[in-house]
Amino acid sequence: MAYQCDITGKGKQFGHNVSHSLRHTPKVWKPNLQKKTLIINGQKVRVKLAASTIRSLKKHEANLNKA
Repeated sequence: MAYQCDITGKGKQFGHNVSHSLRHTPKVWKPNLQKKTLIINGQKVRVKLAASTIRSLKKHEANLNKA
């Protein structure tokens, strides 16, 4: 399964856990992906979105509805 947002492309980030003794062990940070069904041009499309992307979409949708 690809850990990547379908809209923003936000994906895994790699780094190290660093213990008190300064040992470095591999660490992976994954985005908070959610499966959502969006209606695009009248079609239902199921996409994987990061939670931050969903928040941004809701904010922009609210701004568009005001205008």
